Amino acid sequence: MSKQPNQNNNKKGKGGLPPVKGEFLRNILIVLLVLGILVTSYSYISDYFVAKASIDITQVATDVKGGLIKNIDVTDSGLVITYKDGTEKVSKKEDNVSLTDSLNGLGVTSDEISKISVNVTTGSGFGYWFGTIIGPILLPLVFTLLLIWYLSRQVKGAGMQAFSFGQSRARITDPDDKKQKVTFRDVAGAKEAKEELMEIVDFLKNPKKFIDIGARIPKGILLMGAPGTGKTLLARAVAGEANVAFFSISGSEFVEMFVGVGASRVRDLFKVAKLASPAIIFIDEIDAVGRVRGTGVGGGNDEREQTLNQILVEMDGFEPNEKVIIMAATNRPDVLDPALLRPGRFDRRVVIDLPDRKDREEILKIHSRGKPFGEDINLGLIAERTPGFSGADLYSLMNEGAILAARENRLKVAQFDLIRSIEKVMLGPERRSHLFSLKEKEITAYHEAGHAILASVLPYSDPVHKISIISRGRAAGYMLKLPIEDKKMQSKKEFLDDIAVSLGGYVAEKMIFGDITTGPSNDLQVSTALARDMVTKYGMSDKLGPIALEGAGGKVLFGQGVSDKEYSGKVGDEIDNEVSLIMNNALKRAEETLAQYKNLLDIIAKRLVEVEVIEMEEYEKIIVPHGISLKKKKTIEKGELNVVS
Repeated sequence: MSKQPNQNNNKKGKGGLPPVKGEFLRNILIVLLVLGILVTSYSYISDYFVAKASIDITQVATDVKGGLIKNIDVTDSGLVITYKDGTEKVSKKEDNVSLTDSLNGLGVTSDEISKISVNVTTGSGFGYWFGTIIGPILLPLVFTLLLIWYLSRQVKGAGMQAFSFGQSRARITDPDDKKQKVTFRDVAGAKEAKEELMEIVDFLKNPKKFIDIGARIPKGILLMGAPGTGKTLLARAVAGEANVAFFSISGSEFVEMFVGVGASRVRDLFKVAKLASPAIIFIDEIDAVGRVRGTGVGGGNDEREQTLNQILVEMDGFEPNEKVIIMAATNRPDVLDPALLRPGRFDRRVVIDLPDRKDREEILKIHSRGKPFGEDINLGLIAERTPGFSGADLYSLMNEGAILAARENRLKVAQFDLIRSIEKVMLGPERRSHLFSLKEKEITAYHEAGHAILASVLPYSDPVHKISIISRGRAAGYMLKLPIEDKKMQSKKEFLDDIAVSLGGYVAEKMIFGDITTGPSNDLQVSTALARDMVTKYGMSDKLGPIALEGAGGKVLFGQGVSDKEYSGKVGDEIDNEVSLIMNNALKRAEETLAQYKNLLDIIAKRLVEVEVIEMEEYEKIIVPHGISLKKKKTIEKGELNVVS
């Protein structure tokens, strides 16, 4: 299944601040800037009226007598006196008294007054009103009111978040958004799943055809599959094919600390989707809220249970002609509440498997768009080497290949880049700086050689493709083996051979060095767990018979694992004895095989110490002269990748 990288919908304000906080700070800065501009402007304008020197009317009369004044401008009680030397001064006279009467009262004759120019203007202009009323009174008042309104609006916006706490946080993809639109052409593999979902597309496009014949389209579709198989991408493709609105939300986004918030968000989500119908509601990881109820944790006010109850009620509220489809995805369908899975709710369950070889090749072609490839690229070979890879793994593989090419300043991606990226996706990057001592290098070489010889000799084990003692991730070395053909099922004989191969490193270290290191610890854990599953889950014990004694997984209570055992202590002892018998038989087979091929073990280990990596072609040339026949490759259909570290 092809899967595209998730887009991050979380936005940040300037300077990396959260949206609300950043916006509020920007608004405060804008207010302060406007305040500074207004204060500066008012100061500049008011200077025109009050910056001139002020004198009393007696001084004006004296200056008139002395012949120092050129002209006087009269505005009501205000006087602007212009002297012959060009200076200007201001003064005031009595209200309702003319300038001539005021000067005459101070001893100025009419002849002296006639020698100066007197201009009388009425106080009705903008400058007058600005200087007397607007500037000093109204402007500060209006600015104060605007500032109060602006800040209260910000506080209201922050406070309204409390009222929007219960609103849906679903991300909406508009059907006309060409950049985010996904169709079935962008999804490779999952042929059966797409056929199932085409009915949903047909209903959303032409619901009348179904309603007229009395058919009721499923209200809910549950997508089930392993992580990375493309469940979310398929849901988006259904919306893209039907050209309808797509509401996507994660199950964890419903759950909050406060009781009732999740149920409120569910109601709001369904309300908005109904208004935008036809539409698709997609709930990813629905097991976050859809787990089985009645566990006794959280009591009657458990928020998760309240949210699940509301989802069930809203799904029951759908009418047959309401063109709203709810889709959900999970990789844990076994933990879902039965009420979610009953008919009338999630009527249809679509299983999305890991892609087979042909599907993997198609997925690789989709993810190769926009990448310049070299002439040696063979996507079919990459598809054969990646059994068990999901669509997300294949996307990561192609991306890592492009990164490796760019890191080496090459303009095209080569086949070697994709081969290396397979191991990088599986095990992590090479740790060439993690240097071993010569003794540790020899131990690792014999350890991996022991795995490889057993994988080549045992008839039901997969053939070896590569041996390396270069550290990758947490592994000091690794032996890569690929199945001859992709498999959906494994037999008891295959399990027994896999356990023996896992013990190859343990046996080789003990045989050659007479001691055991911590290197085989992971091998012992994996092989022991596989032996226990054979006994308790798969019914592969000759003594206990075909009985499933353990489920798929245990329960969790208060953060601690709780065993899901439903058998007596006596049966538990028998299980332990059977597991021990399987492990001891596998150990005996491994010891006998490596003792028979001890010379070959020395040759492979010494070669590994020299070159650190042995590819399949060189390895086959080493083992064939020692009487080990090669395992022929058959048609690859389905299977998984096996790595033994």
